[in-house]
Amino acid sequence: MKRIILLILIGVFLLSACGAPGDLEVHNAWVRPTVKGETVAVYLTLQNHTKIDDELISTSSNVADVIEIHQSKMENDVMQMGMPTSLPIAAGEEVNFAPGGLHFMLVNIKQELVLGEHIGLNLHFQNHADIVVNVQIADSMPDEQHDH
Repeated sequence: MKRIILLILIGVFLLSACGAPGDLEVHNAWVRPTVKGETVAVYLTLQNHTKIDDELISTSSNVADVIEIHQSKMENDVMQMGMPTSLPIAAGEEVNFAPGGLHFMLVNIKQELVLGEHIGLNLHFQNHADIVVNVQIADSMPDEQHDH
């Protein structure tokens, strides 16, 4: 009987670590390797599991001088780049930051980004507490990862 209760508690803990309904969740955060002084894009998926619309109002990291939200899109067969000052995230919405679309641009990297290592990215929201994202340095999107 104790074993069954222990297994149930472990299962509840593991499920809560994957993002319970009513929270903001980040998946698959990654950035390509680069050298100091360069500019590089960070990609991830952001899910709003809450019942409240929110807004990503800024980002920060100790590895870059400036971080900007960029939106790439095709207009009249020409790739255009916009820089929204914030990003609305509706309740229940998933927002994908991916090559050729939304991304975080890290300007003037302060250190070499080495394949296989990680950097931190802080997401600041209008209504939700900040989320510290563990961003994997990889050549392509990593396997499923979650940050809350």
